[in-house]
Amino acid sequence: MVTAIIQARLGSTRLPGKVLKEILGKPMLELMINRLKQSKTIDKILIATTDNLEDEKIAGLAEKIGIDFYRGSETDVLDRYYQTAKKFKANDIVIRLTGDCPLIDSGVVDLVVDFFKKNRKKFDYVSNVRPPTFPDGIDTEVFSFETLEKAWRLAKLPSEREHVTAFIADHPEIFRIGNLKYNKDLSDMRLTVDNEEDFILIKKIFRLLYKKNKDFKLEDVLNLLEGRPELLLINRHIKRNEGYSKSLKK
Repeated sequence: MVTAIIQARLGSTRLPGKVLKEILGKPMLELMINRLKQSKTIDKILIATTDNLEDEKIAGLAEKIGIDFYRGSETDVLDRYYQTAKKFKANDIVIRLTGDCPLIDSGVVDLVVDFFKKNRKKFDYVSNVRPPTFPDGIDTEVFSFETLEKAWRLAKLPSEREHVTAFIADHPEIFRIGNLKYNKDLSDMRLTVDNEEDFILIKKIFRLLYKKNKDFKLEDVLNLLEGRPELLLINRHIKRNEGYSKSLKK
């Protein structure tokens, strides 16, 4: 069984409430889930949110659209994620996704899952971000429940608990790590939502593509941006993984 678990909370410092900000009349998180439902490999989608009062809104959306969810620690994200998987018996293959990636391509997710399945005897964890070649916002990480449980048991530092897969990535002597590359390096392209400029770009992309095809793919986005390169100037000044880097420094 393949289970996708989406991390989502409203307490973003750079763009508060971002995962529920509306695009074309729908919360960003709902649009992301709808895109994931087109996957050929995902059997179940779950949301891992926090027990903060403000995140009742995420729980409410999950109930409305029929998605199971778990509410746990805001700071110990690894524990929240592990408890989500454990509660809903996601005891085989787990896909880690974050709720600020509404342009996630179900086809790319399937490619990473297939890569993991074919190399399960070789790798404990595979992704398309270590190192990244896909645009930021198409990030997909796949691992077994056993790998998640081992990381949950062994990780001790706050930075290792604040991020689900940091401990895995930092310990190749414990975990066998694989990576799926894109056919060219587009890692500097931002298709995620961390800041207002990101959100402006994502809204424009949806408005230009969604009516023609609700399940538009990464290639459709790239073709659009090739023809409209001025759109990329909107958020070009923002560095990849700024928030993650800051938390590690702390």
